[in-house]
Amino acid sequence: MGERQDTAMVDTAIRTSVSGTTAATVEVAPSDARIDVPALAHQLLGTWPEARLASRALAAKPEMQRIEGQSMDDHRDRVFHQLKLLVENGQVLKAFPKRLGGADDHGGNIAGFEELVLADPSLQIKSGVQWGLFGAAILHLGTEPHHDAFLPGAMNLDVPGAFAMTESGHGSDVASIATTATYDPETQEFVIDTPFRAAWKDYLGNAAVHGKAATLFAQLITDGVNHGVHCFYVPIRDDEGAFLPGIGGEDDGLKGGLNGIDNGRLHFTGVRVPRTNLLNRYGDVAEDGTYSSPIKSPGRRFFTMLGTLVQGRVSLDGAATSASALALQIAITYGSERRQFNAGSDTQEEVILDYQRHQRRLLPRLATTYAQIFAHDRLLVKFDEVFSGKADSDDDRQDLETLAAALKPLSTWHALDTLQEAREACGGNGFLAENRLTGLRADLDVYATFEGDNNVLLQLVAKRLLTDYSRKFAKVDAGALARYVVEQATDRAVHSSGLRSLAQTVKDFGSTARSVSQLRDTNVQRELLTERVESMIAEVATKLRGANKLSKQAASDLFNAHQNELIEAARAHGELLQWEAFTEGVEQIQDPGTKQVLTWVHDLFGLSLIEKHLAWYLIHGRLSPQRGQAVSAYVDRLIARLRPHALDLVEAFGFAPEHVRAPIATGQEAQRQQEAADYFAALRASGDAPVDEKTLSKKSR
Repeated sequence: MGERQDTAMVDTAIRTSVSGTTAATVEVAPSDARIDVPALAHQLLGTWPEARLASRALAAKPEMQRIEGQSMDDHRDRVFHQLKLLVENGQVLKAFPKRLGGADDHGGNIAGFEELVLADPSLQIKSGVQWGLFGAAILHLGTEPHHDAFLPGAMNLDVPGAFAMTESGHGSDVASIATTATYDPETQEFVIDTPFRAAWKDYLGNAAVHGKAATLFAQLITDGVNHGVHCFYVPIRDDEGAFLPGIGGEDDGLKGGLNGIDNGRLHFTGVRVPRTNLLNRYGDVAEDGTYSSPIKSPGRRFFTMLGTLVQGRVSLDGAATSASALALQIAITYGSERRQFNAGSDTQEEVILDYQRHQRRLLPRLATTYAQIFAHDRLLVKFDEVFSGKADSDDDRQDLETLAAALKPLSTWHALDTLQEAREACGGNGFLAENRLTGLRADLDVYATFEGDNNVLLQLVAKRLLTDYSRKFAKVDAGALARYVVEQATDRAVHSSGLRSLAQTVKDFGSTARSVSQLRDTNVQRELLTERVESMIAEVATKLRGANKLSKQAASDLFNAHQNELIEAARAHGELLQWEAFTEGVEQIQDPGTKQVLTWVHDLFGLSLIEKHLAWYLIHGRLSPQRGQAVSAYVDRLIARLRPHALDLVEAFGFAPEHVRAPIATGQEAQRQQEAADYFAALRASGDAPVDEKTLSKKSR
């Protein structure tokens, strides 16, 4: 439990729920506030607590955990063996059909999968390649004959598989990949070719050593017509591990992290696969070469196919959040024990977490991690609704894709930032491999670019926001749009879009010119965060208005000139989604003490966002300089209030010592500090302690 500090401040702000109704006033003095750690820990497990706990039990086993300092080859062998243990356990097969031994549990599958990052990120990602990409492509892009033929081997690991989408020359731009699959009606086969070096499939897990097959994405050509990117099941190695005819490859070798995964490159020359190896849920080729698809629009067909594989982005959002939580538990536990400098005592050094700067480094990041936990659970619920069929309309799928594209960049960037800050906050101990922070930072580095480069994903979000905005104001003239930027419209364009599905429609609560004492009011925070998103979108939309009447080059240049503004607007939208989810999560808490502390954490997150973007609020006249100063002052007050609860807040993450596995977070430092304190206390009591020279100087005056 955390150290307790009394203070006279009392939070009596009237809180308003997401639905707009006034909630009961929270009146708990900080000295009386206590966190119900077990109850909060259960809430943080989200909608699938059993799946998370079962996976954490696996991650706690030594045979599932990373051994620091292993060679690349040994690490790869260990992780591949661990995949076999996952098959024996069966949890990783939850998403597959019941008739094939799965559970048709899509949300529970992802929830459990994310927790494997606690054991070893290489294990998590390699299992994701096998079952979340290779297996999922067969499941979601294939039809029942493909399921029967290919899924059993993928599920039981008889056929380790690669997911061959990315090319050396095209990463996030999947539509432009150059690998071709040309249909030959005489043999009823597709002929697969990578026509030049930049078309090689690259960065593929399981490609360098273990993979026997691949789900390969290529331009489907039949009767001289290119029907765009489709997916094919392609065997790549025989049982002895040798490449099949026409297939070659290279090992990507040592990487900056995730070296338990055998990433590699593949190339194809005249490789023939049967017509039936086309995974044909969204596009098929008849024996005579005739192409057909249930989706007539090539663009919509392409995005529908890629949308079925959104679970990679969803799971990265969750795994990155777990890694941030783990880093903060290590750093905050160590910071609450490590002592340095005699600031307020001649004999007792200060705990470094009592220094304001140390709190400033860690506690706002802790608040952001809490926000991400609540937002991720809402995203996971949406994912499960779509893939279970409860809500899988085109709009639902687009909302899911955009939510994942909005949240994944924020959580993966936050993880890298938090791991680095936690490492620095632990000094030299943080740099030791045994304390895990450097290894986790290296492993998670690539999370910011795979499954979609973060900046590209935010651009997708921005385009969706612009589309929703343009639909809302399709018949409004330019003058009205300009006035919208200046005025606060009561009917808010962004609020009406499906992207706000994490929260109910937000009403207009009036001016943000509130007194400084109301900064902690939920409505004030909502007003400031929401208005920023809306204004940013409206401003860019005004600048891009009429682009459809320009030449293709001129329109591209105009869009490019405002690309950074669009991406920043999308980032602001993602932050608002996290804040709304956190708001809902706090409202669900029943215990008064826990609710009070989590309210402060929520306020710290919201006001830290406003503080981070304070320049925007000042430039646009949303806050006066005085109120801007008040934001930072209140952030400092909140941090001081939360200091006594810091240990409880990280304990609520629910990680056991077997998950943390960092010596500096096990009480070791506290023992060292106590040993030092006892030594110097005994030395002073003995009368044998040497005289401090400074004391002599004072006596001589």
